[in-house]
Amino acid sequence: MNTENDDKKKSDRDSQFAEKRRAFRDAKRARSGLPPLNKSGKNRPPRRGSLYENAIDPDTIHLYGLHTVRAALDNPRRSISKLMVSQNAVARLEIENIEALPFEVEICHPSEIDKLLGDDSVHQGALLITRPLSPRPLSNLNETQLVIILDQVTDPHNVGAIIRSAVAFGAGALITTQRHSPSESGVLAKSASGALELIDLIEERNLAEAIEAIQAQGFQTIGLDSEAPEALEEAFRGERIALVLGAEGKGLRQKTRSVCSNLARLDMPGAIKSLNVSNATAIALYAARNHLKTL
Repeated sequence: MNTENDDKKKSDRDSQFAEKRRAFRDAKRARSGLPPLNKSGKNRPPRRGSLYENAIDPDTIHLYGLHTVRAALDNPRRSISKLMVSQNAVARLEIENIEALPFEVEICHPSEIDKLLGDDSVHQGALLITRPLSPRPLSNLNETQLVIILDQVTDPHNVGAIIRSAVAFGAGALITTQRHSPSESGVLAKSASGALELIDLIEERNLAEAIEAIQAQGFQTIGLDSEAPEALEEAFRGERIALVLGAEGKGLRQKTRSVCSNLARLDMPGAIKSLNVSNATAIALYAARNHLKTL
């Protein structure tokens, strides 16, 4: 029995497994906008000029996907530093004169973006390096009749889907907490499918105080609670509506519940009595918009 050869094969298998594990880890970090790690698990120095070099800057985010990138290009509030795009994506983005864009453009093969974001990121050959949008002040609600308030909803996929529904139903703002809520990212923007550029994002340190300030502007703040005594369709009374939703599982915090104008439930006659927060938001937005149309 050749133990030396057996030991070598085992060592090779361990090395291959470790390399695959590092590749999976770095791809996951890239999707979150983080630089790769070295073999010891510490930050690896980024390649000069690479996206990972930008990722170290907390003021830089990576937006990807055709709808997301096109909407960001059309948003005059965006501060863009670079566009990486395939030749096919240039046509699909309907960029007529790419040389005239006021920032760096790199025409590349989609595999180059894969290396930076990971193979499972659906970037469609388009990636944008930009600064996050500046949050709007609470006083910026103006003539908005409908807003969404999220109480520590942390999943960027859910928040992105909520933003998409909010824009679809004409909500003017999304209000979140500064902590325990996702920051603007490629994942959130991709889930919003371009809607991130079309709504005011407002971050507040104290959500209870923000709700009280919104009420002072004439909003009826309705907290969604599955145990509420009143159905949502019967709860609407005002001409300006703020729908307040909590995280899945724990729902609204007690302080948030106590300052809402009233609590309401979504009636569900089926066997399942709870919904994903983004689905619940879409239904609540539909009901609120129907109420506002009758005024």
